[in-house]
Amino acid sequence: MIEGQEGVTWPQWVALARACEEHGVPALFRSDHYLELGGDHPERGSLDAWATLAALGAVTTTLRLGTLVSPATFRHPSVLAKAVVTADHVSDGRVELGLGAGWHEREHEAYGFPFPPTRERVDVLEEQLQVILGSWSDGPFTFDAEHYSLRALDARPKPVQHPHPPIIIGGNAGPRSAALAARYADEYNTVFATPDEVSERRATVERACEQAGLEPLPFSLMTGAVLGRDRRELEDRARRLTELTGGDAASFLAEPPAGWIVGTLEDAAAQIAALGDAGVHRIMCQHLLHDDLDAVALIGSELPALL
Repeated sequence: MIEGQEGVTWPQWVALARACEEHGVPALFRSDHYLELGGDHPERGSLDAWATLAALGAVTTTLRLGTLVSPATFRHPSVLAKAVVTADHVSDGRVELGLGAGWHEREHEAYGFPFPPTRERVDVLEEQLQVILGSWSDGPFTFDAEHYSLRALDARPKPVQHPHPPIIIGGNAGPRSAALAARYADEYNTVFATPDEVSERRATVERACEQAGLEPLPFSLMTGAVLGRDRRELEDRARRLTELTGGDAASFLAEPPAGWIVGTLEDAAAQIAALGDAGVHRIMCQHLLHDDLDAVALIGSELPALL
């Protein structure tokens, strides 16, 4: 999981994607932001998420690609549906759409995107889910609601993946988020959660699925990951990370952020096992040192042997 708004360049994207394929990492996800979120580094730019993913689809062969998550506030749902289908065709069926309501007010203000109150943004998200799935379905699709209106749309081409690219809804398992996921999504993703938090949030989503008369959704986690083959390598990677993000490496290692996977490979394997016991079916490891391809090799080639 790469935070694209942290100044990741196109050559870095290509190198990361190729490292993932070389070392057996099955999927590369990216954020969908247009500004560096903290505001301290405005010089860090961001390439558009779906343009990047479509381009990566053309230079990879096996890697799955997706967003965590695209804000419903950034694009009209017909535009987003078309962008995802385009990337799906370019990659021959290897994309996944993570979709959320949007949350970072400053980038909306900067780029001129409307930023209504939370309840309305979630209303927009629900309508977008309906429009996107409708545009991917067979036959003409008509939709008329508060925010979007479409008439007799038969969008072509249809997605490569059948019935459609997987949809991921992310959040902290609030009641409405869980209900939307149960109705429209193929996976629920939460962020920076401890095993106990995973258990609680997964149970909420499972209850929503049960109330909707549906099978439980796969439950995934996006969280920070800082690993090393040994203590020395771990300390070096923590030093480089805190130089980038601020803070002190020793303090970071003494008390890692809640929910992060931090440690030697053996430590990480134990932490991942606990998350698996809590119900996580896959983990998207947030990798902030974008030029550190050795960390990709650790995650893909060496860590799995200990799981």
